[in-house]
This record gives sequence, structure tokens and C-alpha cells, in this order.
Amino acid sequence: PPAAPPLAYDRDLAVIGPMARSAADLTLLLDLLAEPEVPGLGVAYRLEPPTARHDHLADYRVLVLDSHPAIPTSTEVAAAIDGLAEKLAAAGARVERHSTLLPDQTEAARLYMRLLLAAVAAAYPTDAYEQVRKAAEQIDSGDVSLAAERARGAALSHRDWLETDALRTQHRAAWAALFRQFDVVLCPAAPTTAFEHDHSADQWARRITIDGVEYDYPDQLVWAGIASAPGNPATVAPVARSRDGLPIGVQLIGPMFEDHTPIRFAELLEREFGGFAAPNLD
Repeated sequence: PPAAPPLAYDRDLAVIGPMARSAADLTLLLDLLAEPEVPGLGVAYRLEPPTARHDHLADYRVLVLDSHPAIPTSTEVAAAIDGLAEKLAAAGARVERHSTLLPDQTEAARLYMRLLLAAVAAAYPTDAYEQVRKAAEQIDSGDVSLAAERARGAALSHRDWLETDALRTQHRAAWAALFRQFDVVLCPAAPTTAFEHDHSADQWARRITIDGVEYDYPDQLVWAGIASAPGNPATVAPVARSRDGLPIGVQLIGPMFEDHTPIRFAELLEREFGGFAAPNLD
């Protein structure tokens, strides 16, 4: 254990949240963990998160995103999400698959990668940071790949970070507008089921296989960034099992500060369909 108690420190993109066996337990844990600490923000702040928007599946307005322009979704994960979307529609929920209000997800992925690596590389030892700084200088200005954005982000100047953060604010406003027409966004938590551990030293050079094709391992983080970059709460719920028995989860994203909405939606899925809402994939 550390020699002294840790200081309150909100690092950018650092997300803390509980895991539990049920959505009801998540609600209990959220209420226990989210209270502002005293001393600190708790001196002046009081926690009053909004209640869930609805208590019946039929009342929810759901936007389904089963693909991302930066990396494909595996056939099995996409099928599980489609199966859940069909069940929700049959249960009376309003389910849509497109919205012009959704922020540009290619741009969102690029800004997330810059912000992510800026946060990660800040803790690099001096010699390692110098290496990534020199590598960033070699990136072609026209290269807009996610790998290039990660390289740039690792050595992002404060000025460039502020510019990227301003873009994030625009995306946050777009999400707020979207959640005036929808209550929950339903999307993959990851593009594949669990994969074999890769312990190679350079995690940024690892590869992931999706339906037999290799992609950059870190690119799959776009599904983590879709919620965490703008600061929206997300709950992951089990929906199906793959052909080889691995669990498939769905990510339920709600409006900023409305954590109870995606948790309540997950609880309703649990109640209506059981632990695995979509049919198993045979």
C-alpha cells in the first residue's frame, strides 16, 4: 500500500465504475461510490443524479450502432446486437439505426486517440517520452489513421491538447442534442468476443483478428472512447453467447450524468429477457 493516502485527482478519460452480478446491484454500488468526497468537492457539491428516464422498455427510444467506420464488428457480435434490437422493437421500444445527430464517429475516434495517448504518455519515463516525441515528429501531416493520431497524442503540446479538448466539447454538445431524441444508444462493448492473451511488450504494436482479418489491436478502443471521450455513462450487459460459448456484451450509453438510465435499461433487459437477452448463436 502507498505510504500516504492518495489525493483526489481526476485524470482525463480515467473512468471508474463497479462490476456486479445484476443491474440492481450496480444501482446500489453507484449510489455508494458516487458521493463527493469530504474534504474536497463534497464541501460544496451535493449529488443528485436524475432518476432513470423510464421504467418500461416500451417507453425507451433506442439508437442502435452495430458498426464503426474505424474497425469492423465481428459477425457474431453484430448478430447478437441485431437480435437484441429486434427483441426490443417487438417489446414496443422505438428502435432506430441511423441519426443525423450522431457526431462524426471517424472524427470522434481520432480525437479520442489523441486524448488517450496524451493522458497515458504523461506518465512515461523521460527517455520513453523522448522516443515517442521524436516518433511523432516523423508522422506525415496528411496521415489521419488512428495509429498516427496515437503517435501525435503521445507528444501533444498543451496548445494542441486544448484544441482537441475544444473539439470534444463540440461532440459533447452533439451528444446532448442526440439524447433529446433518444434515451439509450446501444452498441458493441468490443468488436469481438474475448481473445487469447497477448503478452508482447509493445501493446500498441499488437494485432487483433476480426472474422479472420488482422487489424491494429488498439483500434478496438474506439468502442471504449465512444462513451468516455464525451463523458457519457455506459453500462455493459450480457446479451448472448458465441458459438464457442464466450459471452457477448452490449454497451448501453446514456446521457451525461444520467447514469441511472442505462443501468435501469440493463435491469429491464434482465427482467424481460433474462441474463442473455438475444438468442444464443448456433
